[in-house]
Amino acid sequence: MGRGTLIGPVIVAIGVVVAAIAFAVVTVLIDTADSGTDLRLQRLEETVARLEAAAVEDRARIEALTQDQTRLREDMSLLANRAPVQTVAPVEDGQEVITTDPAALLPDEDFENPPTEDLTEQMILAKTRFNKGITQPRNRTMLEILGQPREGYNTECQGVTNPRLKALLETRQIGPIKVTMLKPALDSLERVMNRLKETDPDIYAKVGTAGALCVRFIRGSSTSISNHSWATAIDLTLEGQLDGFADGGTQFGLLILAEYFNEEGWFWGAAYNREDSMHFEVGEETLRKWQEEGKL
Repeated sequence: MGRGTLIGPVIVAIGVVVAAIAFAVVTVLIDTADSGTDLRLQRLEETVARLEAAAVEDRARIEALTQDQTRLREDMSLLANRAPVQTVAPVEDGQEVITTDPAALLPDEDFENPPTEDLTEQMILAKTRFNKGITQPRNRTMLEILGQPREGYNTECQGVTNPRLKALLETRQIGPIKVTMLKPALDSLERVMNRLKETDPDIYAKVGTAGALCVRFIRGSSTSISNHSWATAIDLTLEGQLDGFADGGTQFGLLILAEYFNEEGWFWGAAYNREDSMHFEVGEETLRKWQEEGKL
């Protein structure tokens, strides 16, 4: 056999050997790669599991913080909706200066409490007994009926600049309190106080006010206007004491007052989600009635 005839088989044999070696190397590499990949995947899965568990915990914390924030905002809004106590002091030129008392900013069907002579004694509140058929007016309703109280707002008390609304305001001494409100609201308040004087003179003698007219945003908001801005709301005190805010109870005397105000179509703030028993405001139905009668 010649040399030329051996080259072909030798080359084929070498190729087969090389292919076998290459196959073996590739197989080893693939096996190694598969093992490394499995390890990396396992580690990634463990990391993802840890991250998912941490995310669940974070979501729970965020939900709890959001609920706390919502409650705090509601507390701040309702507490801020109390108008500051205003006192009138004479000055040399004969004008009156209105000052604000910062302390005023601080904040189930039947009663099972025995009769009491203490007007400021805290009673357990049965909300369902009050505000029947009376709706708390929202900003949209107030703007529709009375318009904007002024051009701009902030969180501090300012005066009314709307000429139409300003013409409806009056400052009046009604029994033991002096307030500035809408004229029909003052007429209504006067009826309440007259009935109170006749039937509960002790309460009548001890009623005070923590303010009425106060044009501003509800604190903590840049859009919601306090209903005190339209002079349709008033905060009342008994024996100079503010009722505890959002504690689920209310002063005994305010329970009596609420019945008179409800009869006049006023909404009682004790029915808020976060009770504000010192707050009384003219209900939407009453405002629309006054509008129909041409009083607004």
